[in-house]
Amino acid sequence: MPRITARSVPEHREAQRRAILDATRALLTARPDVEPTFADVAARAGLSRPSIYHYFPTRDDLFQAVVVETLPRWREAVTAATAAQDEPMARVAAYADASLTLVAQGEHAVISALASFSPRAFADPWVARMHGEMVEPLVAALRDAGVEHPETLAELVNAVVHKAGAMVEAGADVALVRGAVRSLLAPLLPQGPQV
Repeated sequence: MPRITARSVPEHREAQRRAILDATRALLTARPDVEPTFADVAARAGLSRPSIYHYFPTRDDLFQAVVVETLPRWREAVTAATAAQDEPMARVAAYADASLTLVAQGEHAVISALASFSPRAFADPWVARMHGEMVEPLVAALRDAGVEHPETLAELVNAVVHKAGAMVEAGADVALVRGAVRSLLAPLLPQGPQV
């Protein structure tokens, strides 16, 4: 085993922390209905169980760290997808598409599992704010389209996307569900989403 020098200690610590977070995400993605224990995480990360405590004293601390990483990734993916479109209705469709793609990739299952296993992980004001900001690209697109009450319509669009995501998580074909969401949203939005 290579000797860890004083200069490499921060890198070593960050690599171990990264391994713990990645192991936790992998366990939650594979079995979102099973709360991972520190023993599970340590085994998956290739570390000893006591070493987990050096980074995360409790499972709530660990789960909150995963939340803090997951929410910005979700927001960045949705923001990038909507920003790639010029027309407001195309941005609405891109928002729905990106959200369903993330669901199909297991991101929503991770967030849902964390919310179930550790509600405290979502209690941090930053997490609550980040979660709320995830809808901003949708509200902006609806506002740019001249929709009255864009915040209200965004909630309804999100309800459709949430239900569609649940269908994808239950095994429905993501392309089929995506097409159905676009068909459902088209008559509700001025000029319909661009496809």
